[in-house]
Amino acid sequence: MDKQTSQTIQDVLEYALQHNGDIGDTIHLQFTGPVNSFYAGNDFNNIWSHKEKWEPLADSLYYFIEHAAWQGLFPNDYHFKKLQKIKASLDNDSMKRMDANLWTKADLMLTDGFIHLVKDLKQGHLSKDSISFNKKELTDTFYSATLANLLSAGQLTNALNALQPANEGYRALKDCIPRFLDSMDKRTYTYVTYPFKTNDEKDSLSFIKKLQKRLSESKCIEPGTSLPDTVQLKAAIKKFQHLKGIKQDGMISAGLIKTLNNNDAERFKRIAITLDRYRQLPDSMPEKYIWVNLPAYYMQLIDHDTIVIQSKIICGKPATRTPLLNSYITDMVTYPTWTVPNSIIVKQYLPKLKTNPNYLDGIGLHLVNDKGETVNGSDVKWSKYTKGIPYKIMQGSGDDNALGIMKFNFSNAYAVYLHDTNQRYLFKNATRALSHGCVRVQEWQKLAFYIARNDSMNVKPGETLRYTTDSIMSWLDRKENKRIGVKNKISLFIRYFTCEARNGKIKFYDDIYGEDKIIREKYFTDK
Repeated sequence: MDKQTSQTIQDVLEYALQHNGDIGDTIHLQFTGPVNSFYAGNDFNNIWSHKEKWEPLADSLYYFIEHAAWQGLFPNDYHFKKLQKIKASLDNDSMKRMDANLWTKADLMLTDGFIHLVKDLKQGHLSKDSISFNKKELTDTFYSATLANLLSAGQLTNALNALQPANEGYRALKDCIPRFLDSMDKRTYTYVTYPFKTNDEKDSLSFIKKLQKRLSESKCIEPGTSLPDTVQLKAAIKKFQHLKGIKQDGMISAGLIKTLNNNDAERFKRIAITLDRYRQLPDSMPEKYIWVNLPAYYMQLIDHDTIVIQSKIICGKPATRTPLLNSYITDMVTYPTWTVPNSIIVKQYLPKLKTNPNYLDGIGLHLVNDKGETVNGSDVKWSKYTKGIPYKIMQGSGDDNALGIMKFNFSNAYAVYLHDTNQRYLFKNATRALSHGCVRVQEWQKLAFYIARNDSMNVKPGETLRYTTDSIMSWLDRKENKRIGVKNKISLFIRYFTCEARNGKIKFYDDIYGEDKIIREKYFTDK
């Protein structure tokens, strides 16, 4: 049987290479190239069974795939249903055990499934962007070596765990998944995509059909082939809103669709997305770094895996999002001035200056030309500008400055920074996506003093440090504008994680910028 299976594997792989991974019976290999590369280096010998019996590693891999959800993955991505059917046939039917084709398909699916697991556990589903650290494509050589090492060592769990992030947040979130799954409502609900394309009758009809189906799944409207009229649909929406304890206005809105799509199956996809975001982080994080999680509205300073500062933040509004980035703190500024970004000038100030040339005077801002001279607004012909102006709009330092009394600069292409604020009362809000893009930090003083102490503790022989916590306090007391260069630059990660482990449970945050929605619709529609 092993000899027959080996020959069949070679023949089937030759066919698969010519037919986009197809090996018959609707079975499709996702990683045909790496699978073929491994078997070619192994004389096309079967590896998961011998003499019509499963190898222990095959049982282990099958079990891992069956419970892939514990890893934030989806079993059917790794041929689970097909494997389940073939395995039942081979285990329970002595005649089927004589069929080399079945053993071949099982062997190839297990190998393809393993390689797919390697890829997903190490790099995830998400495309590699400017903030990803795992940007290199995994090679056929890597997959073959990983599988060869597994076959040699015989320890599946150890091999797959070694591929995953060592990040404590990743591990804690993954540890919460079994508990989440145990209490999960496993019913499948129709996902409603919104908004639909305006002036597109086909898309709007498709939307109404999906909405009707979703409302029928919550027993708020009768399922049917005919579309509901406006009165019926409004009544059904009100019934659903009543069930959820929200305002019963019967209106179709982004908020309604968000509530309709907020079920355990969709929450699991958000867990999967978050784990993938962890997989985009460095293999090891710096000893000290600043972590800003925008949907959770917090900043943390981590020192040797310990949170030494936790602070509320205010981040960008959906229309003026805070960018995701990797950087490091370069300097701090006491009593900073504020130069208004061009995007704000064009959207917010220019329209008002066209009707009132002296508008800036009333809000404490002033115009500055390229020579640093103040310009009178009434001397400028505002009507000729649409995409920008040849001046800076600035706000002088002081207690009323929009940046507050402390600013933290870091290298980035977006002209954003961390800073204090003159609207500290906003930290009381539960929802704090309120800024033009910068991150306002409630505990700015703790952050500034930590950075100062870190520099003081790391002064090298022969070096002198030009500032301390005491000098920062003195400059603040005297309301002096000072730029403070940071010697020991602390890494900064601004990220978008909509769930995390908290006290053994998973806490979900609002998808404030719709980033999860975009990723869900791009990578997880068929999950």
